[in-house]
Amino acid sequence: MLYKGSCHCGKVAFEVEGELTAALRCNCSICSRKRALLWAVPHGTLRVLAWGDDLGSYTFGNHVIAHRFCRTCGIHPFAEDVSEGNERSAYANVNCLDDLDLDAVPVIDFDGRAV
Repeated sequence: MLYKGSCHCGKVAFEVEGELTAALRCNCSICSRKRALLWAVPHGTLRVLAWGDDLGSYTFGNHVIAHRFCRTCGIHPFAEDVSEGNERSAYANVNCLDDLDLDAVPVIDFDGRAV
């Protein structure tokens, strides 16, 4: 299934294709503060449709995940694995997906603080 999403103001828009069977609730210092629910997908299945100068990036710790955010409204619609290779992942914030019944998405707790 193809899902479309964006930040609050719409300046950063994306689409992601796949079967949304669950979302991760990560307890790392940034995800717990953002309250993001993440859908891990192969990097190539997330396509950024609009960004211009509005797409910001934040990394911390081991700098392996680029947390993307809109410089205008501050919403974090997705993150990306910045490692090299074919096994890269992307992480769509399911709270930013259009027309999604969040109550129907199972949530799995992930111990990101231990990573």
